[in-house]
Amino acid sequence: MTSHFRPGRGLIAPLMIFAAVAGLTGTVATAQNLDAGKSPDRLFADGCTTCHRSPRGLAKGRMSLTLSWFLADHYATSSDTAKALAAYLQSVDEPPPRAAAKPGAKSSKSAQRPPKPAQSH
Repeated sequence: MTSHFRPGRGLIAPLMIFAAVAGLTGTVATAQNLDAGKSPDRLFADGCTTCHRSPRGLAKGRMSLTLSWFLADHYATSSDTAKALAAYLQSVDEPPPRAAAKPGAKSSKSAQRPPKPAQSH
């Protein structure tokens, strides 16, 4: 009995598996950043208004870097989106302007009496 050696016979199965894997990976969809190109106020309106009525006060005086890190870890789809949203939240975090004093109202400082001069005996 003579055995006939056929070159490449043992490679058919691995090649078929490789071709199948290569074909599957070629059709995998690439991820898209759906927030790309949106203005920060649009980002807030689309993603934050479910829980927050207004952006005012959400920055809570945090530094831009720590706020953007927090947003990137928990809410934003990218670091660029997080930075833009952090800048927006800080821009609207300013306290509301104080109401102008009424013309007839006295300020608390003017209502105080000056200290009595020291008397020497």
